[in-house]
Amino acid sequence: MITNLLFYFFSNILLISALMIIIVQNSIYSVLFLVLSFVASASILFLFECEFVSLMFITIYVGAIAVLFLFVVMMLDIKTIYFTKDSLKYFPFGSFVGFVFLVEILLVISKNFKVNPYESGFLSNFYVNWFDKIDSFIDLEAIGQILYTHYVLQFLIAGIILMLAVVGSVVLTINTATKSAKHQVIFKQLSRNYKNVLLS
Repeated sequence: MITNLLFYFFSNILLISALMIIIVQNSIYSVLFLVLSFVASASILFLFECEFVSLMFITIYVGAIAVLFLFVVMMLDIKTIYFTKDSLKYFPFGSFVGFVFLVEILLVISKNFKVNPYESGFLSNFYVNWFDKIDSFIDLEAIGQILYTHYVLQFLIAGIILMLAVVGSVVLTINTATKSAKHQVIFKQLSRNYKNVLLS
C-alpha cells in the first residue's frame, strides 16, 4: 500500500517536472526541474528494487550532467525566453507529434495481452520466477561480488585507465612557458645571510 502511494507520488512529480521543463521560461529553473525529474526517476527505480540503476541516475545525471547544464546556463547568462509569433509556427507540428504519442500510449494501455491457451501449459512447465531467486540479496551486492571475483582484473585495469586519464588531464593543463620564466624563490631569499646582502 505504501509502495503504491509512493509510486503515484513520484510519478506525479516526474510528470509535473517534465512538463515544467518545457513550460518554464527561465533556463535556470528549467535545469532545476530537470534535476527534480531525475531524482523522481531514481526514486521510482529504487521502489522497483533497482538500487544500482537508481544510484547511477543520481550520480551521473544529477551529479554530473545536470550540474554541468546548470553551470553552463549560469555562465552564458542566457536571457529569459519569451514566446513570440515565430515560435508559434512549430505548435501544429508539436501538437501532431504529441497526439500520435498519446494515441500509441492509449493503445498499449487498452491492449489485453493474453496467452494462447494451447501454449499456457508449455509456458507453465518452463516458467522460472527469477525475482524469488534474487530477492535474497540486492543488486549492488550481486554486482560487487561479480566485479571483485570474476572480473577483478578488468576492474583494476579500468581503474588504472581512469587514473591515467586524470593524470593526463592535469599534465595537459600545466603551462610549460612558465618553466623558463624568472621567478622568486622565497626560501632561498630568507635563508641568505643578511650581512652578505648589499643594502642601498
